[in-house]
Amino acid sequence: MFKFITGRPLWVNILAGIVLAVGVFSLLILSLNWLTHHGKSKAVPGVVGKKFDDARSMLEKMGFDVEIQDSIYIDSIPPLTVIKQVPEGDAVVKVNREVYLTINRSVPPLVPMTNLVGFSFRSAVMSLQNMGLRLGDTIYKPDFARNSVLDQWYNGQTISPGTKIPMGSSITLVLGTGVGEVDFPVPDLIGMTYSDAKMLVESDGLNFFSVITDNDVKDTANAYIYWQNPARYTDDHKLQRIFVGQTIDIKLSSQKPAIADSTHKLPQ
Repeated sequence: MFKFITGRPLWVNILAGIVLAVGVFSLLILSLNWLTHHGKSKAVPGVVGKKFDDARSMLEKMGFDVEIQDSIYIDSIPPLTVIKQVPEGDAVVKVNREVYLTINRSVPPLVPMTNLVGFSFRSAVMSLQNMGLRLGDTIYKPDFARNSVLDQWYNGQTISPGTKIPMGSSITLVLGTGVGEVDFPVPDLIGMTYSDAKMLVESDGLNFFSVITDNDVKDTANAYIYWQNPARYTDDHKLQRIFVGQTIDIKLSSQKPAIADSTHKLPQ
């Protein structure tokens, strides 16, 4: 074999090497044109807004490869709908180009509920939007804090912070109406249990603000009120008046106070 090469003049070997190199180079160029489909281009069809199966079928029929690049959740768009495509629709690219799709998830992800109590209405709405949740109904309740969130409901019940719910869920906000213009005598709560007094003040459009229990109280609901502020009477035994939406402070004991304490004087 080596004699076949060494037995020929040097110029013959050089010429053969040049011819071989030119042949390999030409073959490479022709192969590149075939592999890269040089000069063969197509416009990518727009598939945003279509169902994924329909979009994939359309793209593959035109010679494009399809890959899901990402999936996100938007509650206002049907599940498995194409949200984004790369390259975009009508872009002219080479055939067999891969098209990347972003689709809408079929199942909404779970998000933890935050604590909105004490937020202003506007701040609460912004927080809901940032979490991917919706504002449902708004319910107003007498309270001195106007448009402040008093409670947060999900499916008709109070939802605790940290509870995970599907993104896109609706949250009902309970808001304060502010102090009303109608006033009436301060109710006499002395000697009543906490549960009975709570029903009474809420029916009057009032709320408890500070509830202080003595050390001997084991059952708050059945503990007795022995002090309230504002009291029913002033120091000179005149009826005090209160507005809808205002609050009352109370102290609780396990022992029922004497009824005579109903006209007690406030601590100095």
